[in-house]
Amino acid sequence: MAQPKRNPWANVRAAALPAGALVIVAFFAGYALFGSNGILAWGEYTKRLDTRRVELAKLEHDHMVLANRVALLDPRHANPDMVDELVRRDLGVAHPDEVVVPLN
Repeated sequence: MAQPKRNPWANVRAAALPAGALVIVAFFAGYALFGSNGILAWGEYTKRLDTRRVELAKLEHDHMVLANRVALLDPRHANPDMVDELVRRDLGVAHPDEVVVPLN
């Protein structure tokens, strides 16, 4: 009995689907490691986070300083020293023996 002729491309077709799936999995695994959001980018994110935390602490300190100045200048109960300082600085009215220290 004669054996049926096998198609030489049958093995290639049978291996095409698993090979394609393997390529897709390798692509996503590579992106998970080397991509912009991958595991190797973790160190850069940590550095940026530390930089942002320092910047946030400085901005919070500046915010507290400004909030204090606003509270001192509240029209209902303004701090006389702060008002005197601002009036003398803005109007340029000071005695000759006084020293005006600009804060800007």
